[in-house]
Amino acid sequence: MQAFFESWYGQVITAVVAILLILVGIGVSGSRSDESSSKKTKMLVYSAVAVAVATVLSFIKILKMPQGGSVTLFSMLPIALIGYFYGPAQGILCGMSYGLIQLILEPWVISPVQLLVDYPLAFGALGLSGFFWKREDGLLTGYAVGCAGRLVMAVISGVAFFAEYAADWNMNPIAYSFAYNIAYIGAEALITIVVFMAVSPLKQAIERIKTMARS
Repeated sequence: MQAFFESWYGQVITAVVAILLILVGIGVSGSRSDESSSKKTKMLVYSAVAVAVATVLSFIKILKMPQGGSVTLFSMLPIALIGYFYGPAQGILCGMSYGLIQLILEPWVISPVQLLVDYPLAFGALGLSGFFWKREDGLLTGYAVGCAGRLVMAVISGVAFFAEYAADWNMNPIAYSFAYNIAYIGAEALITIVVFMAVSPLKQAIERIKTMARS
């Protein structure tokens, strides 16, 4: 199965599915009768840009973990923002699309279930930020919840598929998986939140972009 995602045809198929997920999200999120075609087009553009930006930022690794996972330069934020801009359906599907792009770039597949948990489900969880898009404090709260969702998926994967690493440290698999995954997911989330709290114009800029994205 690993070989399929390392092949050119596997990567093409995965990329097509990633694109379709964004389009499905637009169909679901923009299904209201008052959503014009121009707004749906804007949703498509913002979602595609978010996936592209997140992918570029994922290459800027501040810390790389030995068994996978990295603290990157805010790569989770663009996906969480799509949820914050357009709601959970578009955010989750955009995150799943991004997860499939990560699968193309850095495939590590040992079973179909592990693939689903580690890639589309884990990154799709970042779109949980969309449940807070109407709240005044929705930006940071939604981002934190999205990151927590990704952490939960990563912990589940660690316990179910990579428990042998816990034995090397003589640790309970759940405790090991939580400690390992929060070391990079939690660190990146904390750095991002601290930056937003320290640089208040960033939040104002995001709110202006949200207004433009929904206009």
